Amino acid sequence: MINIAGAVAIEALDEESRDAGVAAHYGDPMREQRRLATEVGLVDRSHRGVLAVPGEERIGWLHTLTTQHLANLRAGQGTELLVLSPHGHVEHHAMVAEDGVTTWLDTEPGGADPLLAFLEKMRFFTRVEPRDATADWALLSLVGPRAGEAAAALGVEGLAEPDAVVVPGPKFAAGAMPPRPTTMYEVRPLPGDGTGWARRVRLGVDLLVPRGAIEEVAGRLADAGVPVAGLWAYEAIRVAARMPRVGFETDHRTIPAEVDLVAPAVHLDKGCYRGQETVARVHNLGRPPRRLVLLHLDGVATDQPPAVGTPVTSDGRAVGFVGTAVRHFELGMVALAVVKRNVPDDAPLLVAESAAAIDPD
Repeated sequence: MINIAGAVAIEALDEESRDAGVAAHYGDPMREQRRLATEVGLVDRSHRGVLAVPGEERIGWLHTLTTQHLANLRAGQGTELLVLSPHGHVEHHAMVAEDGVTTWLDTEPGGADPLLAFLEKMRFFTRVEPRDATADWALLSLVGPRAGEAAAALGVEGLAEPDAVVVPGPKFAAGAMPPRPTTMYEVRPLPGDGTGWARRVRLGVDLLVPRGAIEEVAGRLADAGVPVAGLWAYEAIRVAARMPRVGFETDHRTIPAEVDLVAPAVHLDKGCYRGQETVARVHNLGRPPRRLVLLHLDGVATDQPPAVGTPVTSDGRAVGFVGTAVRHFELGMVALAVVKRNVPDDAPLLVAESAAAIDPD
């Protein structure tokens, strides 16, 4: 954790949080949110798991195991991928950075061990050496519209904006999608030997740095006028952007199309991989059973955001569940939720005792 004055650890507020190990806030969560929304701040996300996958056959091997088209991935490129169950349910999500020697995967807190276990089972005679690098490497994130400018303080300038392929409609012609990752993030090495990488992503710039260099990186950015912000602020920005997290906006039945993970992490024309049949069938039918929505909560019955997994009900019956709920500096209390597809946008909903409404936008 970036340990500066005012830091309040997640576990000090919630002993059972899956996000333990980083700061919830640094004294003023709403101000930190506004800063991320309008300027830039540095968020400690070093609780995420990091896997290193070196080996000359790593790219083709990961291509066959995951949802993303990685066969042509090159040094200086990043993307996102999923690992699905045989029935197409989401098991793992990882962000990718390729440096030409190693493919780096960062995943949800607690996700490194099970993802590594899966990769180890699938090695067979492939020349790859996946390992858990969480003890040595950490993820920090520059978040906000000025994230690119802030990265220049670390010697990385001109990072390109994310490049996304348009998702084709149902029953598209073979070859309609280019043979490349559906979303591409530029990756650049940080100046210096072994000092890490910068990756341009949707909310800003991720920094993969040696764990022992966290304080140094934070200090250099502070000297350049980039303050720190807690994970609460980051989560509020993520929720407003409707970006799901595996384990929060997913359950054991979730398929990628239900939670808007097809566009960033699934290539629909790359051939066979585990769960591919379900992905193709749901895309061609065009009607996944559930959908991801942003809920506005009235905050009258309680001022406490509902816990992950709290049922969403309509007329006394469960129609979905809440993922991440936050207090947003402009939107008030909001939450990402997964609800049945046939729930209309204007349906009267309840989350515990709070009235809720779907944001139609």
